[in-house]
Amino acid sequence: MDLLEQIVLFLGATVLIVPLCNYLKLGSVMGYLIAGVVIGPSVLGVVKDVDSILHFAELGVVLLLFIIGLELQPSRLWVLRRSIFGLGAAQVVITGLVLTACAIAFGIDPTTAFLVGFALALSSTAFVIQTLSEKGELTTTHGRAAFAILLFQDLAVIPLIAVLPALAESTGTLDTGALIAAIEVAAAGVLLIVLGRYFLRPVFRFVASSASHEIFDALALFIVLGVALVMEHVGISMALGAFLAGMLLADSEYRHELEADLLPFKGLLLGLFFIAVGMGTNLDMIVEQPLLILALVFGLITIKAAILFVIGRISGRSNAAAFNLSLELSQGGEFAFVLFAAAAGYALLDKSLGDTLVAVVTVSMVVSPLLLLANDRFIKPRFATKSVLPEDEIESSEHRLIMIGYGRFGQIVGRLLQSSGFEFTALESSSEQVKIVRQFGTKVYYGDASRPDLLRSAGADSATAVLIAVDDIQKSLKLAEQTKHYFPHLTIYARARNRKHAHLLMDLGITHIVRDTFHSSLAMAKEVLEDLGMPASEATHRVEQCRAHDEQTLRAQHAVHHDEHKLIQTSNEAAVELEAVLQADKDKDPDADVHAW
Repeated sequence: MDLLEQIVLFLGATVLIVPLCNYLKLGSVMGYLIAGVVIGPSVLGVVKDVDSILHFAELGVVLLLFIIGLELQPSRLWVLRRSIFGLGAAQVVITGLVLTACAIAFGIDPTTAFLVGFALALSSTAFVIQTLSEKGELTTTHGRAAFAILLFQDLAVIPLIAVLPALAESTGTLDTGALIAAIEVAAAGVLLIVLGRYFLRPVFRFVASSASHEIFDALALFIVLGVALVMEHVGISMALGAFLAGMLLADSEYRHELEADLLPFKGLLLGLFFIAVGMGTNLDMIVEQPLLILALVFGLITIKAAILFVIGRISGRSNAAAFNLSLELSQGGEFAFVLFAAAAGYALLDKSLGDTLVAVVTVSMVVSPLLLLANDRFIKPRFATKSVLPEDEIESSEHRLIMIGYGRFGQIVGRLLQSSGFEFTALESSSEQVKIVRQFGTKVYYGDASRPDLLRSAGADSATAVLIAVDDIQKSLKLAEQTKHYFPHLTIYARARNRKHAHLLMDLGITHIVRDTFHSSLAMAKEVLEDLGMPASEATHRVEQCRAHDEQTLRAQHAVHHDEHKLIQTSNEAAVELEAVLQADKDKDPDADVHAW
């Protein structure tokens, strides 16, 4: 079968089977896997060369990670550092050691058992990210934790591949080739950072000036695939290299264009990847040894899920979040195929054991959507108390202000605006909150304001300002960034949960920022000072001095907020400075001091 015939076959299978699975609420990933099983060697056998198709389809994973990198600025990655190197390291190390012990108990050589254990500890980045994206759960508690763990797993692939020569020779130390490989990895990383900062933006600017959309698309694909090939050459996974490239362009003014242009390619290639995984399912082996394969799959999923649940609970996640996390990451991953193939090349894995392990990983990936489906249909509803409203159709509005988020913060602002004769359009993403507010006669629209089309329906094109009053930091930052991009004429007012949130908003160029509890804390301090005996005028003056000084410090610290050491240093200096300012005022007017307090 030639290439064109294969393309037609893949597209036909996708068009027929995936919509059917979506209609049956099985999800698109399950549809791709079933399509692959049907046209693969084990059923119809119309496609034979599964390995080459799988290797090509990995470009879908590459594009997926690049787009995720585009959405994750380095500052946000720094926020996730504890999850990546805490949760991620704990999951890989603990799961790897437990599965290694299980492999040894089955009589596998300790060296091979180590490789098998840590390869099976890895989960499927493509499957999990795609599933979370489809369900809109990437920004949930378990979604962020899953992403952090997957990112660490991708990093862990590098040392696992690098250590294979040492395991093959049983020396326990890395040879010269491994040392050279490590140097190449470091050099490639430095080169990527330099190119991303000083080369890519001028190139994009030059291409964009040509006003040729096709050339811009070609450049985007060239950058992604070029970086992926370079990283693969030095031993880094193509997906991780693409993620780093995307992250370096996250601050670029061309980020949204890149994301929009690459999404169609990502969707098709990622679907092809899942089809290839389904095609690789060895049904003959499963038919010959069904109890063994199913028992191993059950054991793998149970062990990984149990460890993930415990790690999730220890890290402070709720039972529901930890349980969702454990189900999302309980399957084997695509990088296990890479490690098994590389191990076979070093004679660390015999063919029979390798085939069995590949079958176990593949079946675990096929079973995982069914587990998640069962969780969504039968387990979550038992514990869910919130009902979901259908998204509202917004009436045409000419209000000058759009308010996003109508919780306790937004309601106070809204009440004052309405009593002053100013109308606004309020959007709220929590159906429960919408129901509560509507009981009091307030008009609030239910919908996801991160969608530009919803904001446009709310009158963003003709409005003059938007107030972002949501309390979720990541959602707030995304809303601010998208609003600036799609509606640059709007003045943005933003609520900040804390100083860090305020600094991140400043990074986006937002200047009208109010911190949640700052002014209420000052009001409380003033009341306490007066109750302790300080005259009201003096208390008011001191609180105003504190407010002005803190606002000035907040702006000054914006320049160093990524440096934790300097941030602490400037905070200590600001505290000493404020004390000196207040003491100087007191020295000017000694009578203002009240000995009663």
